[in-house]
Amino acid sequence: MKGKKNVNYYFETFVEMIDYSCKAAELLNNILNNYDAGKMRDRIKEMHSIEHSADELRHKMIKKLAREFITPIEREDIMAMADAIDTLTDTIEDVLMRMYMYNIKEVKEHALKMTQIIVKSCNLLKSALDEFHNFRKSKKLHELIVEINRLEEEGDRLFTEATRNLYVNCTDFRELVAWDTTFHYLEKCCDACEDVADAIENIIMKNS
Repeated sequence: MKGKKNVNYYFETFVEMIDYSCKAAELLNNILNNYDAGKMRDRIKEMHSIEHSADELRHKMIKKLAREFITPIEREDIMAMADAIDTLTDTIEDVLMRMYMYNIKEVKEHALKMTQIIVKSCNLLKSALDEFHNFRKSKKLHELIVEINRLEEEGDRLFTEATRNLYVNCTDFRELVAWDTTFHYLEKCCDACEDVADAIENIIMKNS
């Protein structure tokens, strides 16, 4: 039983790591839907607490990896997965940091739609990583990855629409710069979700 637990450790840790990404995405969604520029310092602290906990979990896993001779999948694949999830959580935090830095006062509709895609993608990644320990037999993983890729394409489309709408209609240069950057970071979150899905798919291909 102990051996089985040891084999599953990395898969279980991936699930814990993506759970922090989900929490970060939900917090971002909550902040944008109930936006109050005056409370951004406190909301950033909430977000950073999630990101810091995710970092601590990653460091703990890397320390364990450094001590082990045998792992259920290759070391570089474990690191690639951990890095992809870590980048996702960091990128979600980056959105909030940009909104604070650029002193954004009101949230645009396209930003709310893009944030919803990020939340959906993170939840799908959680489902995929719940299945990941059984990747050789799972019938759900492929469908989940395809849906995450579809959402990333939807995010790209929204990013294009949002950016065009901004340059067509925004006459305030400071607002234009602020939202141009913020939309870019929201789109990076969609890309980061796809990068985690790609990491899952790469490991499946290498081990099939």
